[in-house]
Amino acid sequence: GDAIHLPPLSSSSPSPSFFIFRSKFWLFVMDTWYKSLPIVTKFWLTGCVAVTLLVQIGTISTTLLYLNYKAVFDQYQFWRIVTNFFYFGKLDINLFFHLYFLVRYSTSLEDGSFRGRAADYLYMLIIGAIVLMATNFGFYVYYTSFHKLFLASSLTMMTVYVWGRRNPHTRVNILGVFPFSAPYLSYVLLGLSVLLGGFSIEDDIMGIIAGHIYFFFEDVYPKMRPGRRLFKTPALFKTLFEAIPLADLGPNEFDNIPDQDAPRANDDQDNQMAF
Repeated sequence: GDAIHLPPLSSSSPSPSFFIFRSKFWLFVMDTWYKSLPIVTKFWLTGCVAVTLLVQIGTISTTLLYLNYKAVFDQYQFWRIVTNFFYFGKLDINLFFHLYFLVRYSTSLEDGSFRGRAADYLYMLIIGAIVLMATNFGFYVYYTSFHKLFLASSLTMMTVYVWGRRNPHTRVNILGVFPFSAPYLSYVLLGLSVLLGGFSIEDDIMGIIAGHIYFFFEDVYPKMRPGRRLFKTPALFKTLFEAIPLADLGPNEFDNIPDQDAPRANDDQDNQMAF
């Protein structure tokens, strides 16, 4: 038959410079996005990614990271109190879902009702961590079969819950459908965990409990007992963040800092996609 003549590759294939340009472009986009993250969210995300990669390549073992109360109290391995909040699991699709919710709602909360108050936001996460560890310890004592080794998912769910409660007029939807009010988002995610599987419903429930405790004592209780705030941020935290250069905190971090006792404005928006 007739010979088939193919055009030379150079006439249709992208040049190496094209791939170099595209790589530089995406690196620039990622660098710009990363630098735009508020400081507490940026630190949390960076820690999670770093710990996951170190586990993935075998540099460290999860046996040194998980929340082991006996090791904490008897062997003084206090780092476990922190590291268990920086590991979601192995490198798979579930990890990317968790990191997505961490970045999305932690950023929305820190740049919204906590804007200019990074110290208050960090203190909120610490309170949540304490509540989660106490709840987990209670289950560990009375129900030995129930013991969550890592609480990062629960802490993320706490941020989702608090964000939803502070934005009661915001409408969210799942994949562009099923619209509902933001305060129901954490419960919808809990329902999806039950229906789809692959996620621990205990993590979600504990996160909702921690979020509700913080929301009640920080947003509801002071209205019932004016002048009283159980979770008022210690001065030490504010001093710590005041010592950080403004460039590291991001733009406008200290512009028009609201008083902690002043009413907060919601970061409501008309409609948002949950994912």
